[in-house]
Amino acid sequence: MIFGEVPVSGALGARLAHGVRVAGLSLHKGHVVTQADCDGLLAAGVATLIAVRLEAGDLDEDAAAALIAGAIPPDHLTFTPPATGRINLHAAANGLFVADRAAIDRFNRVDPAITIATLPDHASVTAGDMVATIKIIPLAVAGDLARKAAAVLASSRALEVKPFVPRRVGLVATELPTLKPSVMDKTRRLLEQRLHPSGSRLTGEVRVPHQASGVAEAIRAAVADNDLVLVFGASAVTDGNDVIPAAIRAAGGVVEHVGMPVDPGNLLVLGRVGAVPVIGAPGCARSPKENGFDWILARILAGETPGPTEITGMGVGGLLAEIPSRPQPRDVRAEERPLSVAALVLAAGRASRMHGRHKLLAAFDGKALVRRSTEAALAARPARVLVVTGHRAQEVEAELSGLKVDLVRNPDHAQGMSTSLRVGVAALGPGCDGVAVMLADMPHVTGEDVRRLLDAFAAAGGHAIVRAVSGGKRGNPVVLPRTTFAAILQLEGDVGARHIVESAGLDIVDVEIGAAAHIDVDTPEAVLAAGGVLKG
Repeated sequence: MIFGEVPVSGALGARLAHGVRVAGLSLHKGHVVTQADCDGLLAAGVATLIAVRLEAGDLDEDAAAALIAGAIPPDHLTFTPPATGRINLHAAANGLFVADRAAIDRFNRVDPAITIATLPDHASVTAGDMVATIKIIPLAVAGDLARKAAAVLASSRALEVKPFVPRRVGLVATELPTLKPSVMDKTRRLLEQRLHPSGSRLTGEVRVPHQASGVAEAIRAAVADNDLVLVFGASAVTDGNDVIPAAIRAAGGVVEHVGMPVDPGNLLVLGRVGAVPVIGAPGCARSPKENGFDWILARILAGETPGPTEITGMGVGGLLAEIPSRPQPRDVRAEERPLSVAALVLAAGRASRMHGRHKLLAAFDGKALVRRSTEAALAARPARVLVVTGHRAQEVEAELSGLKVDLVRNPDHAQGMSTSLRVGVAALGPGCDGVAVMLADMPHVTGEDVRRLLDAFAAAGGHAIVRAVSGGKRGNPVVLPRTTFAAILQLEGDVGARHIVESAGLDIVDVEIGAAAHIDVDTPEAVLAAGGVLKG
């Protein structure tokens, strides 16, 4: 691949390394330059471009990503179509994501241009969760390098999702006067929630005094009718000969390991009676917070047989205490909270090309453009609508009188669009799952258009970037998930969110809305051509 500056007159067939936007022409990164593009660029006074040309044997970024993804066994995985050199992998079933770190490291060391990032090894996943992303960094790579990287994945089980298998689970709980029955009831409910993602069911619960003989008898009975037996002790295990390990042996089983280097979860007991695993749960498993018990349970439900080697290898990353961000078992009785998505209308720009007039005050069908755009946002029925104002703020805000919107002033609007994005996102609050970013100078975007974007965002679970396109070419508005907010708050200069869209590593869902996605009005001529009447 040859990278560098090329004259527009000789750029036919080259791929843009950087996007170009001039009057009447908007070309994105990776676009293959046509003769019409060259003519338009020369007419606009553009003499050179930063572009790349593929050499013999090169593969463009999407072809290289597709070649590599094709080397991964598709069992229990789904793959997004390649876009900007990226393919995301998602779990197709509830299960355990398993990665071979050595193989992943070998892959990433083939060449810096070819990368794969994954979830941690043995992470529990739900169907639809993203588990890995393949990304080709430049616009093209040598085909032999892409094939070498693909061979690494083809030669080993570098990553996979092991689906959970439904199990019949028996529960043995021990009693002491100090343990309230209500605590034991809650423990059972939480256990049922932990088993729910695998389709496993609790066949029954037996409560016995905290004595080895009674526990052993209960274990023997439970093993006969179940695939897995769980024992919750009323008192913590303090020794390899304590009640629960002694009961496993008395039931005819073996104790494989007592204790684990995971906190919380240190006091777990792992044993087996015949082929049936028996887990002595640590006290922390009475809480919904993730702990070592969850790790062992997930492996068994995914068909693995963890033993001392696996348990003693859990120390790195095993410090789980005081980490509130770690997931908790979903309460299956509670209804899922609907997504809360706001609309953010950017109306703070200086309108520097309007020769003293303000484009947002221009009338379209008798309404100021800023009111027309804001009403489109309201018609889409988002959770709330915020309008960021700046240049001639009082006049712009006066046009919004009576509308149920939140007005946010941007005192730094002269520094560019990034400042309006930062001010608007900062005002969204902690309960916002996503934001539809709308430019107030796009007169033909309708409430129906925005609603379609919001519906696509909801269909993606609030985890994808959704953008409007026209004829397959990206445009505006765009819906951004909460995971991008931190990056937005770091933006500087007169830039929008395009770089975040391209670099976030999230799925991108394109929604066709027609020409409206590309029509904005930056000049008096553009206002008139779009059907507006100049005012203000």
